[in-house]
Amino acid sequence: MISRFVIVPAIPTETGSMRDGSRFYSQTAPIGFNLYDNEEKHRLKTTYQNREEAEAECQRLNL
Repeated sequence: MISRFVIVPAIPTETGSMRDGSRFYSQTAPIGFNLYDNEEKHRLKTTYQNREEAEAECQRLNL
Protein backbone atom coordinates (compact mmCIF):
# COMPACT_ATOMS: atom_id res chain seq x y z
CA MET A 1 0.00 0.00 0.00
CA ILE A 2 1.29 3.47 -0.90
CA SER A 3 1.65 5.96 1.96
CA ARG A 4 -0.66 8.94 1.75
CA PHE A 5 2.11 11.47 2.49
CA VAL A 6 5.61 11.23 0.99
CA ILE A 7 8.67 13.51 0.95
CA VAL A 8 9.58 15.32 -2.27
CA PRO A 9 12.26 17.94 -3.03
CA ALA A 10 10.85 21.47 -2.82
CA ILE A 11 10.47 23.56 -5.95
CA PRO A 12 13.01 26.41 -5.89
CA THR A 13 11.43 29.85 -5.62
CA GLU A 14 12.81 32.76 -7.60
CA THR A 15 14.02 35.59 -5.37
CA GLY A 16 15.28 37.94 -8.04
CA SER A 17 17.03 38.20 -11.36
CA MET A 18 19.88 40.10 -12.89
CA ARG A 19 20.69 40.95 -16.46
CA ASP A 20 24.06 40.51 -18.14
CA GLY A 21 23.86 41.80 -21.70
CA SER A 22 21.01 39.95 -23.38
CA ARG A 23 20.88 37.15 -20.76
CA PHE A 24 18.88 36.99 -17.56
CA TYR A 25 20.08 35.02 -14.55
CA SER A 26 17.60 34.16 -11.81
CA GLN A 27 18.46 33.84 -8.15
CA THR A 28 16.61 31.14 -6.23
CA ALA A 29 16.03 30.46 -2.55
CA PRO A 30 17.65 27.37 -1.02
CA ILE A 31 15.79 24.15 -1.75
CA GLY A 32 14.31 22.12 1.09
CA PHE A 33 11.64 19.43 1.22
CA ASN A 34 7.85 19.38 0.90
CA LEU A 35 5.30 16.72 1.71
CA TYR A 36 3.14 15.43 -1.14
CA ASP A 37 -0.40 14.17 -0.51
CA ASN A 38 -0.97 11.14 -2.77
CA GLU A 39 -4.72 11.18 -2.07
CA GLU A 40 -5.39 14.85 -2.88
CA LYS A 41 -2.58 14.98 -5.49
CA HIS A 42 -0.87 18.19 -4.33
CA ARG A 43 2.12 19.45 -2.34
CA LEU A 44 1.60 20.79 1.15
CA LYS A 45 2.74 24.41 1.50
CA THR A 46 5.11 23.89 4.44
CA THR A 47 8.79 23.67 3.45
CA TYR A 48 11.25 21.79 5.66
CA GLN A 49 14.93 22.78 5.56
CA ASN A 50 16.25 19.29 6.23
CA ARG A 51 15.03 15.79 5.42
CA GLU A 52 14.86 14.70 9.09
CA GLU A 53 12.21 17.34 9.91
CA ALA A 54 10.21 16.35 6.82
CA GLU A 55 10.51 12.64 7.69
CA ALA A 56 9.22 13.22 11.25
CA GLU A 57 6.20 15.20 10.01
CA CYS A 58 5.55 12.65 7.26
CA GLN A 59 5.46 9.80 9.78
CA ARG A 60 3.16 11.81 12.08
CA LEU A 61 0.69 12.52 9.27
CA ASN A 62 0.68 8.93 7.99
CA LEU A 63 -0.51 7.53 11.36
